[in-house]
Amino acid sequence: MAQHRSDPYEEDMEDVHAPRPVHYAEQSLLGALLLEPHRLHDVGDLDAGHFSNHAHGALWQAMRDLPPPEPDAHRSSPAWLNAVLGAARPHAPGLTASYLHTLIQVCPWPKHAPTYGRMVRADHSRRTVLTYAERLVQTATDTTLPNPAAITLAQADALGQFLETLAGQFASHPGSLPRTVVPATRAEHRGEEAIDEERLLLATATAHPADLSDMRWLQPDDFTLPLHAALWQCLTALVHNGEPVDAVTVLWEAQHRGLLADGLDPRDLIDLVSTPVGSAEYWGERVLQRALLGRAVDVGTRIAAYAQDEANTPHQLITGSRRALADLTTLRTRWKRSTTPPPPPRAPCGPAVSRAGPPPRTTAPTARALR
Repeated sequence: MAQHRSDPYEEDMEDVHAPRPVHYAEQSLLGALLLEPHRLHDVGDLDAGHFSNHAHGALWQAMRDLPPPEPDAHRSSPAWLNAVLGAARPHAPGLTASYLHTLIQVCPWPKHAPTYGRMVRADHSRRTVLTYAERLVQTATDTTLPNPAAITLAQADALGQFLETLAGQFASHPGSLPRTVVPATRAEHRGEEAIDEERLLLATATAHPADLSDMRWLQPDDFTLPLHAALWQCLTALVHNGEPVDAVTVLWEAQHRGLLADGLDPRDLIDLVSTPVGSAEYWGERVLQRALLGRAVDVGTRIAAYAQDEANTPHQLITGSRRALADLTTLRTRWKRSTTPPPPPRAPCGPAVSRAGPPPRTTAPTARALR
């Protein structure tokens, strides 16, 4: 992204990069208000933090803090301009009287001040969405967090709330989807730790298949390796069909699904599902959490790409970002199901009533291994 000078009034600084369009919108807005201060009330909700240039923000704040001058007096005296400069200088020492005159000269039409103000707000919104998206990616990839899934989802909620706020500030219009080409996202956590946890899950689920009936929140797409995803499908199919589950029956199911066609050694497959450790639910949550964090990285990367593309209008940015965040919804729901303990059984209120279906399942101990 092209950068512009933070101090546009410093004439001796070499201008390496051309200013971005919002720089001219800010200059035009300030010039309009310096020339016709009564238009301050037409600009709407805007504060110093919305400006991309610190000096511009200081000038805006000074104009808002000072009482507006009488129009006739302002046309004949520079007193109000001098007061604005004096109030802004403590916050932006490099400001000069000549730069205020430059702002007045570059403003095309003072009556367009409300439009310039909307441009400033729109660019600030884009920069803020970018900041939220980058924080989402950073949070999802931070291995030092004590509860990464919860903190990542909280960051996603903060981004969603900001988008809700923006939606009320910018009117919708046709052609609301961004056309930004999103770069390929980084590979999801496919390290040895992820592979080992998936192997332990498959082996432990093979040893304790009854646990799979309570793990419908885990899906094949949550696995990092296609082979592991396919073996999970083998296990869930055997359990669903009421078939016996052990290393040999898993191998047989894998053969029918074509998993041995690529040269996979049957002995290796049996070894893979024959070393159970701990509980399947624990390893399943680990796999699901990794999938959730990987999806958050994808979502944050997409939204950051939308925000970095200055061709997107505010509504395009809002719509595209909302759709990206929606991709977290399914995983969020399944994560909540996996981490929410089942409600305690209700005491019977009368004589037991016979109900069709299998007998109630005995609840497994809540303590999990390796925690």
